[in-house]
Amino acid sequence: MAAITASMVGELRAKTDAPMMECKKALTEAGGDMEKAEELLRVKLGSKAGKAASRITAEGVIVAAVAGNAGALVEVNCETDFTSKNDMFLAMANACAKLVAENNPADVAALSALPYSQDGYGPTLEDVRKGLIGTIGENMSIRRFKRYEGSKLASYLHGTRIGVMVEFEGDEIAAKDVAMHVAAMKPVALQSSDVPAKLIETERSVATAKAAEDAEKAKAEGKTPQSAEIVTKRIEGSVAKFLKEVSLFNQAFVKNDKQTVEQMLKEKATTVKGFTLYVVGEGIEKKVDDFAAEVAAQVAAAKGG
Repeated sequence: MAAITASMVGELRAKTDAPMMECKKALTEAGGDMEKAEELLRVKLGSKAGKAASRITAEGVIVAAVAGNAGALVEVNCETDFTSKNDMFLAMANACAKLVAENNPADVAALSALPYSQDGYGPTLEDVRKGLIGTIGENMSIRRFKRYEGSKLASYLHGTRIGVMVEFEGDEIAAKDVAMHVAAMKPVALQSSDVPAKLIETERSVATAKAAEDAEKAKAEGKTPQSAEIVTKRIEGSVAKFLKEVSLFNQAFVKNDKQTVEQMLKEKATTVKGFTLYVVGEGIEKKVDDFAAEVAAQVAAAKGG
């Protein structure tokens, strides 16, 4: 029997996108014949992994794990909501969070290279991911993760689509309440001074455009437009209101809107050092198939021809 080398396994994997161990098994069964091994993999996996690689993964789950004084929040994506409920997919996603918490990988590539076996696939997380793509028939991807270590951690998952992890010192119940608050109110920073400058400039641009629109309307109605000083105050007032609405400490606490989150934390002698909020598919452009538009386009093209 021909010796199965690492380069042969690598070549077959590049051709089929199948897991490394599956490539090795196929080559062994085929006696080293590359074409026969490729056919064996197509029979077993249907070449699903390779075909799925370019498909958009905007569904999925947010998972969390805490191991000792370390914890992680991870987003793992797939193509459909149906697969996001698949037990094999969920097992892999939860393993991702545990691996991040325990091993502190530098990035998704490093996470994917960690040892992990599941459902007959392995020996790495990446091999399991590709194996499950072949088994389930959908593309899957590990999108992002955030790891914390050294402080107390509280997490909250709203179903599987929204996840929050809070780094804190003090009362655990208060921290859990903050995690739930973040999931509901979606602040972008702890305090106003931490809000990204780009978001502030966008809000200022919107307020400026609104002020200009109001000035044009007043002019058209024969009214005296507001002075530049008043307009500036209005714009900055809008920005200040925005900062209050998107900074955690300034938001009205969801369980008691008579006090801010900062006031509640002070009352509970608790300090929140940071938080991470993940929403499944946030920022991913989903593909929307418009069958009617596609048919219309084809008819128009046929007439043009």
